[in-house]
Formats: sequence, C-alpha cells, structure tokens
Amino acid sequence: MGRRRTWKERSRGSSYRLRVAQVNEIYRRYSAQGLSNREIWHRHVYPVYGICERTFYNLLKASSEQEDASAVCRAPSIFDILEDDKE
Repeated sequence: MGRRRTWKERSRGSSYRLRVAQVNEIYRRYSAQGLSNREIWHRHVYPVYGICERTFYNLLKASSEQEDASAVCRAPSIFDILEDDKE
C-alpha cells in the first residue's frame, strides 16, 4: 500500500483548470480598470462562483503554477453575454 497523496499532489481536473482560466480572465479584465483585488472578488467573482477570498487568491496563484492553464478551451462564459449588452 502506497503513501496517500496530499491535496496538492493530486491531479486537477479539467473543470478546475477551466475555473482557474475564467477567474484569471475576470481578474485581468477588471484589474486593468484599476479595481482592487478585494473589490474584483466581491463584485465580480463571488456572485458567479461563490468562492471565498482565499480561494480566489489560490486560483490566481494556480495560473502561474499550471503551464497548461492557457491551453484550456475557450468556452463561452456569462461575461461574454454581459459585454454584448453594454454595447
């Protein structure tokens, strides 16, 4: 019987990688406008994903750790619809 892997050692699924990519896209979009991290989380990430602030920071950090986070397919998100409504 082998050693039990910790949560950091387990492989992450495609839904996790997709969530990382989407949260980072939201972060990039609103950080360019000058919003603080907490405001981005509170106004734009929490209502959609319902994650705590610590998880938000872990997802931002995960993008730099995953080399294939940018290779996740570009599935449409709710923010694509919202951008069309503004125009």
